[in-house]
Amino acid sequence: MSVTSSSGRAAAALRTSARVSAESLVVLAMAAVALWILGRMWSVVWPLIVALFLTTLTWPLAAFLRRRGWPPALAASVVTLLFLLVAAGIVALIAVPVASQSGELVEGVRQGIQQLREWAAGPPLNIGDDQLSGAFDAAMARLQNSVGSAVSTVATGVGTVFNGLVTAVLALFLMFFFLKDGPRFLPWLTRQLPGRFATDVPVVAARGWETLGSFVRSQAFVGLLDAVFIGLGLWIVGVPLVLPLAVLTFVSAFVPIVGALFAGLVAVLIALVSNGLTDALIVLAIIIVVQQLEGNVFQPMIQSRGLGLHAAVVLLAVTLGGSLAGVVGSLLAVPAAALIAVVWNYLREQLTEAAPPTVEPAPTG
Repeated sequence: MSVTSSSGRAAAALRTSARVSAESLVVLAMAAVALWILGRMWSVVWPLIVALFLTTLTWPLAAFLRRRGWPPALAASVVTLLFLLVAAGIVALIAVPVASQSGELVEGVRQGIQQLREWAAGPPLNIGDDQLSGAFDAAMARLQNSVGSAVSTVATGVGTVFNGLVTAVLALFLMFFFLKDGPRFLPWLTRQLPGRFATDVPVVAARGWETLGSFVRSQAFVGLLDAVFIGLGLWIVGVPLVLPLAVLTFVSAFVPIVGALFAGLVAVLIALVSNGLTDALIVLAIIIVVQQLEGNVFQPMIQSRGLGLHAAVVLLAVTLGGSLAGVVGSLLAVPAAALIAVVWNYLREQLTEAAPPTVEPAPTG
């Protein structure tokens, strides 16, 4: 009897596993098709993503003006114009000097890597020159491949610049319409969807919007604080290229964990080449202190609820996004993981059965 029941349970378990595996394959196939369609529509999707990021940054000001009685179109127009003026000022005051010093920054990083290579070859590490040469040659080959792709991109610079301008203009127009008609979206979506979707999809969209806005605004402000404090420390120590390093720190803040490590490594290498080992160690200490303040003070104060993602999940998401789509994938990996977590948490809430009500026993006697 026990053998028969055990065989029946085993067969049922196999049938359940086969059904779950088939359903999982269908879900993965649908995800692959969705990603393929997304890639084919990237020329439209990318301006939409940029517009969403810009809207999350500018929406608080637009909402403030709307609460003061401004018409939606006027508030959106003023905020868009202010954003254009700020962007033009940043390009004029920061981007041009940074671009003029980018060659010196790259050369300083190269010399710093060469000095680290020579130090690792000597005592106490005594790493063999063949091992260092192999790793260095592999890194240089990868760098040359990247440079080659960049050169090929520059060779078709007219099309690249045109595509960039089209993306920027389209993103600005979309940002204006999002600022003007954004609050109408969820009621419109509720009217368009049938049945249960009319309730679930707007709720998930609202939570996703809150999560995306929290991520973009907090990362921008924390990146600004990092850039100011680290740039001030580099200026006090006397490290050259302070402005490019501060801008690199701010931009790298949008790639959590990995971006901070990359920007810090570049700053330490520049200090090592220009000022020597002592100043490089001082710069390393400054970066570590600022990063600790960011993780333990700035982030909890600015982003109270956070994204609800563990640091290991963030690191894996950034690594996967970078391997799949390069820099763009690294930038979009954490917001995408946070939105997936929002959807999963909502599904878990809906699928979790409510606890049965407790029944008080009848009094006796």
